[in-house]
Amino acid sequence: MVEMTEAASILNTATPRSLVLLDEVGRGTATFDGLAIAWAVVEHLQARTRPKTLFATHYHELTELAELLPGVRNYHVSVRESGSNIVFLRKVEQGSADKSYGIEVARLAGLPSKVIARAREILSRHEQTEHTLSERLASKPDKAETGPVQLTIFTPLNAEVVNAIEKADLDNLKPIEALNLLAELKKQIQS
Repeated sequence: MVEMTEAASILNTATPRSLVLLDEVGRGTATFDGLAIAWAVVEHLQARTRPKTLFATHYHELTELAELLPGVRNYHVSVRESGSNIVFLRKVEQGSADKSYGIEVARLAGLPSKVIARAREILSRHEQTEHTLSERLASKPDKAETGPVQLTIFTPLNAEVVNAIEKADLDNLKPIEALNLLAELKKQIQS
């Protein structure tokens, strides 16, 4: 709430002569909510008052705004990779970063090695899920979407379970039928 109150104050009072510094707008909420808020804030500033603005973010999707909005530019801090290590060169360069170094920053900050290893596993699983979903969507370009797609963070949804829940007449199930359905769905998830 504090972050949103501060952002509201900036959006409601900025002028073309203002210098606006924003750091990680949307970090205090869910990923997609935060991205949506950050995107809308940039659009608002660019369309309404056009103040000089420095907007630091980890939402790589926001780099698309440089192609969509006049006056928006991307910059990043250059990094040199050496094996599994990174060195921040403290040099600002034009363009967007080509990858994220969040886990490496966590390692440099001293998080326990088991936490870093687990974070890499989770990231890998998340990226696989995202690629799998993208491949499924790309392989069916002729089919119209039936609704919005929500990406999962850790495990992909079991389509059979989702279909069974969608088909079930939950309002008319007897308690024993509901328990049997739950038991069946649990077996499907575990197999």
